[in-house]
Amino acid sequence: MATGGDDKKVNVWAIGKANAIMSLAGHTSAVECVTFDSNEQTVIAGSAGGTLKLWDLEQAKVARTLTGHRSNCVSVQWHPYGEFFASGSVDTNLKIWDIRRKTCIQTYKGHTKAVRQIAFSPDGRWVVSGGDDGVVKLWDLTMGRLVHEFTQHSGPISALALHPTEFLMASASVDRTLRLWDLERFEQVCCTPPESGQVRQAGRFD
Repeated sequence: MATGGDDKKVNVWAIGKANAIMSLAGHTSAVECVTFDSNEQTVIAGSAGGTLKLWDLEQAKVARTLTGHRSNCVSVQWHPYGEFFASGSVDTNLKIWDIRRKTCIQTYKGHTKAVRQIAFSPDGRWVVSGGDDGVVKLWDLTMGRLVHEFTQHSGPISALALHPTEFLMASASVDRTLRLWDLERFEQVCCTPPESGQVRQAGRFD
């Protein structure tokens, strides 16, 4: 597990250990989001300053520093194939990064507030973004364009999950609802009644 915070560091933890097994320094502002790659050999962290850093965990050092966001970077997610990742920011943009080329290869614009939730389709063809504007946007990575937007939520998006084999997506919001979507017809399949508190997570599909 990896965590980040106001101390500007990324701390890596092992189950059963009381203290962090690794502390990664380099950011100059608070760490707002962090994630491992599928092999747990690299960790990406986004900062309040908008900078993204990739650490090589074997060598415990910064492997890449990427800039481009104009405000806090608040979400990061690896592409299923591991050569790319996506980041979302308070600047309202969703960016796709090529790790080998060390650059942003696509910027998706359209949200009016921070992009805090990101999910890739299992085949890597699509990426979904959820914003504080309450909108979920589906983007085609191959064509580099918006495919559809889902606007039924009335509050910021708090979680996204895509089915591993079916064209289904779940979205949760601070409007206290969880919605299931058909991604072939771009229609809502169902919506849960509002919970007593906001829905913060949508777990993985089995």
